[in-house]
Amino acid sequence: MSPLKMSFACAAYDRVVPLLTGEVRLDGIDLNFIVMEDQRQTFDRMAGGLEFDACEMSSAEVIMNHCKGNSPFVAIPVFVSRVFRHGFIVVNKRSGVKAPKDLEGRKIGVPLYTMSAAVWIRGFLQHEYNVDLSGVTWVQAAANSAGSHGHPSVPALLKPVNIVNRRDKSLSQQLEDGDIDAMIGGLLPDSLHANPDIVRLFPNYKEVEQDYYKRTKLFPIMHLVAIRRDFHERHPFVATSLYDGLFRAKEIAAKHMRSLGALRCMLPWLPDHAEEADRIFGGDPWPYGVESNRPSLEAAVTYLHEQGMIGFKPKIEDLFAPTFGAPMVKYT
Repeated sequence: MSPLKMSFACAAYDRVVPLLTGEVRLDGIDLNFIVMEDQRQTFDRMAGGLEFDACEMSSAEVIMNHCKGNSPFVAIPVFVSRVFRHGFIVVNKRSGVKAPKDLEGRKIGVPLYTMSAAVWIRGFLQHEYNVDLSGVTWVQAAANSAGSHGHPSVPALLKPVNIVNRRDKSLSQQLEDGDIDAMIGGLLPDSLHANPDIVRLFPNYKEVEQDYYKRTKLFPIMHLVAIRRDFHERHPFVATSLYDGLFRAKEIAAKHMRSLGALRCMLPWLPDHAEEADRIFGGDPWPYGVESNRPSLEAAVTYLHEQGMIGFKPKIEDLFAPTFGAPMVKYT
């Protein structure tokens, strides 16, 4: 029998490159790996037109669609993008915002209110710093150019939120001009390093994020892998094949990163970074699978529910298609 043809759209992260190069092949699948570095475009094309058989997808959008019912996607517990987000809160010093509580009642820019990065930032501001965000005006616009942040297709919010769309100026420009007091999201404003008044709320964000992880065991999940539901229903084996292949690709990438005869990334002190990650995360800083990620998944569901994006908190297992994948291991 000929292998099943399947398209897969994703950025060329180190942890998926072995699939792109063919070093890892999927069982029973002839994979067409479509490199897309504009993740918002990937999400919009998948949500708006189901253009890919599988792709990198916003975790918030997948969970929202799941809870709405009749979701066009099924997910597998592969988390191709995750980022600590304390360093992505940027303020204008002239606004007087010096601490998290100072954000209450302010105008805060965000590319998209429902984006995963914003969900996580609001979540830890509320849970870690007791910030009341109910009086905030959220200003939506593209981060560094006039216009909107893509063309998302997401379910409606389930509680009122004061959201204003302003597309004549980028959020970066609005922050410089004092139109907004702060900016959050998945991108940093160009003005951060160009204007001395534009600064991070947490200038020591690395230390703050490491402390946050050590206390909470939360490593924020941004993007997971989604499969078109109709494709999965016709070919249910693809969930396991794709999961296993992505797991093997990640293993190879991790070994390459630790092969220090020739540095795999343009980081002069890559060995120190890798050793630091091993110390903090216990050997695998990027786990796949449900159980290894349960704290982060439960936090994401809690934040989405609290922020009025989902009407109930689903069981974590119900978010993912069944897979029979490789065991999780620690790298050596």
